[in-house]
Amino acid sequence: QVQLVESGGGSVQPGRSLRLSCAASRSIFSFNVMGWYRQAPGKQRELVASITGGGRTNYTDSVKGRFTISSDNAKNTVYLQMSSLKPEDTAVYYCNARSFIAIVPRDYWGQGTQVTVSS
Repeated sequence: QVQLVESGGGSVQPGRSLRLSCAASRSIFSFNVMGWYRQAPGKQRELVASITGGGRTNYTDSVKGRFTISSDNAKNTVYLQMSSLKPEDTAVYYCNARSFIAIVPRDYWGQGTQVTVSS
């Protein structure tokens, strides 16, 4: 069973930064893609950023230029560096790891970490 453990959430003022970490219980090379999702109260979970095994990254438009996703394969950890945070970034952030068996995706999720941006 794969475990994803997130850390790094908290409460910050607008304009500040936070770094989220997601530690996987096995090599992140075993996943096709890893990503960060977020879910704000009353809203659907949305993809924030993703990174493939080859290092290709993808971001939702609202965080481009402010967030950076990266990975440390030796530590089996994926990071989300969040800068210039805005109140609308407030949400529970979830780490996701996805593997494909044939064409069928299999998703693993972390427990979530709260990020609150408020003055």
